[in-house]
Amino acid sequence: MLSPCSLLCRLATLLCVWALCQAQLDTKLPPGTPIIQLRLAGDKHKHYEGRVEVNYNGEWGTVCDDDFSIHAANVVCRELGYVEAVSWSPSSKYGKGEGRIWLDNVHCSGLERTLAQCESNGFGVSDCKHSEDVGVVCSQRRIPGFKFISTLTDNVESLNVQVEDVRIRAISSQRKRVPMTEGYLEVKDGGKWRQICDLEWTEMNSRVICGMYGFPGEKRYNTKRRKKNYWGFGVNCTGNEASLHGCKLGHKVELRRNATCDKGLPVVVNCVPGRAFAPSHAQGFSKAYKVEQPLVRLRGGANIGEGRVEVLKNGEWGTVCDDSWNLKAATVVCRELGFGSAKEALAGGKLGQGMGPVHMNEVKCSGFEKSLTECYFNRDALGCSHEEDAAVRCNVPAMGFQNRLRLSGGRNPFEGRVEVLAEKNGSLVWGTVCSDSWGTIEATVVCRQLGLGFANNAFQETWYWPGDVSADDVVMSGVRCSGTEMTLAQCLHHGKHLDCPRGGGRFAAGVSCSETAPDLVLNAQVVEHTTYLEDRPMYILQCANEEHCLSSSAAAATSSSYRRLLRFSSQIHNNGLTDFRPRAAHHSWIWHECHRHYHSMEVFTHYDLLSLNGTKVAEGHKASFCLEDTQCEEGIEKRYECANFGQQGITVGCWDTYRHDIDCQWIDVTDVVPGDYIFQVVINPNFEVAESDYTNNVMKCRCRYDGHRIWMYNCYIARLFEPATCLI
Repeated sequence: MLSPCSLLCRLATLLCVWALCQAQLDTKLPPGTPIIQLRLAGDKHKHYEGRVEVNYNGEWGTVCDDDFSIHAANVVCRELGYVEAVSWSPSSKYGKGEGRIWLDNVHCSGLERTLAQCESNGFGVSDCKHSEDVGVVCSQRRIPGFKFISTLTDNVESLNVQVEDVRIRAISSQRKRVPMTEGYLEVKDGGKWRQICDLEWTEMNSRVICGMYGFPGEKRYNTKRRKKNYWGFGVNCTGNEASLHGCKLGHKVELRRNATCDKGLPVVVNCVPGRAFAPSHAQGFSKAYKVEQPLVRLRGGANIGEGRVEVLKNGEWGTVCDDSWNLKAATVVCRELGFGSAKEALAGGKLGQGMGPVHMNEVKCSGFEKSLTECYFNRDALGCSHEEDAAVRCNVPAMGFQNRLRLSGGRNPFEGRVEVLAEKNGSLVWGTVCSDSWGTIEATVVCRQLGLGFANNAFQETWYWPGDVSADDVVMSGVRCSGTEMTLAQCLHHGKHLDCPRGGGRFAAGVSCSETAPDLVLNAQVVEHTTYLEDRPMYILQCANEEHCLSSSAAAATSSSYRRLLRFSSQIHNNGLTDFRPRAAHHSWIWHECHRHYHSMEVFTHYDLLSLNGTKVAEGHKASFCLEDTQCEEGIEKRYECANFGQQGITVGCWDTYRHDIDCQWIDVTDVVPGDYIFQVVINPNFEVAESDYTNNVMKCRCRYDGHRIWMYNCYIARLFEPATCLI
């Protein structure tokens, strides 16, 4: 049961909504009430949240956060047509406003019809600065039947578009097409869907609508079909708005008695999808997700169209500082990568921290640039750390991916047996996926397709999950993914002739997903600066030899002979959003008597020396005998320590350093002839532990060996599976 306090609060909210609905019927305010208009603004605001701005005497200004309360926020939100406020934010969370600070020390009971009725110091009487501008977050639920009534002027262009919902309703030729790119634009107002009259409709309006639905471009489309039930306003967009809610209302539309537009036709928008979503690529989901990213890319995002923004400069990828980062700049990134406008411009390393340089700071875009690199920005990023890395979440087209895949039998919605909707014997049926060759990469594609984030585990046995599953239920086998696919169907797999030797009952594939994941990155500079050669006698390498850390020729070596070792330190950072933990539980770690420590992963890193054409000439490996937090960023506490057989892992914001003087922290180059080589390190090579980004798990260096000395130079984080010739 609800407490008396909760009941009173809910009753008060209902009374307030009722009072506002009554106010819609009676628009007259008490005599002497100041005439104002409200809006939400700010660099990072959505249509239902932002900095509170007030128009008084024809001039826009802000509200100070002194004495502001949730009651005042409720008045603001209801005045804007929302049912209630969710929260409010002090200290210019949505950026500093401009102009006058109209209201200070605002006191509201929560029942006022307008913010102008609340007690305050009076309009324009304030001792605040714009660093104290207040913001609010409103409930996304609209007040049924709410209509904006301009108290400022008969020209309503100064008001933002505020409707309950927006949609594109497919024209007949588009109803079975994926993605749907053409349709009638409709807005929901007063609980009813209404068309918009195309009088004064512009390409800039279409640009905004297409961006909302995940499309980077638009083109003209005309219709000859008249409709009824039009909306009573036009729309005026500049083209750089993130959604229709950011556009201004146009002039009132003259409607006939039967609610038809007197001289116009209904608006039809025609959008142009990005390359990855074009029908030739997306239909049947037969091609892998591959977006051309010559200058800008996204990293660390759980879902399609989101991630940390990285820019290519002078052959090196770097991040963008979040100073002045806003929706306009984020939208430029999204459209450049073939998505629609930005849903969110994220700051503060929300989608993980990058490595290397910060290439751009204080980015300012008009919203019409073809690339983020065309925007104005400050090249001096001094003072910006990777804790301030900017990120985006983009609007993507509705592809229906989630309708072709599901999880069953799991303990929660984030895990379960993978089931695919496939054609079998002429009809569509749900079936399982054979777990032969099933791994973390395949599980990653499943989690992304379902919008559940990253893969936490890939299961090859799912018999312990409930459900009636038999070997005959298999509809997909031989699945091999690269990790870039949008759907499991885009991965390589057997066709109609399935091959699942162990059957698909007990051995049906399963996954567990997580909203966050770790991200390991090697510090290339540490490797470059600590490399050296050591000639070490065989008699003190017995433990290393037992752990297969020497080349094969060591098996025939005498105890008095020497091995030449290429030694170096490695510093591995966790830049993700979750701690990196070994996949195996503590009880299953392997004890190595010679070194007196546990191995929690069979192979944690690969060390290879390659010829310039990519042929392997020497190799090493590093079992993770001791994953721990050697050092952390300021303010972060160490959580993992190997002493006394403790828990192993790497905390977010920390790094594990393997010093050059530790056994197996080398490559045995005894049999290598002098010459030029490529030195390569691969972290988590078997994808045993899920990460948010595997492509940054490789480091490469140029290497010259003259038989006595070795030089390591040009070390950098390479892309996974990058050809060796890229270094030449």
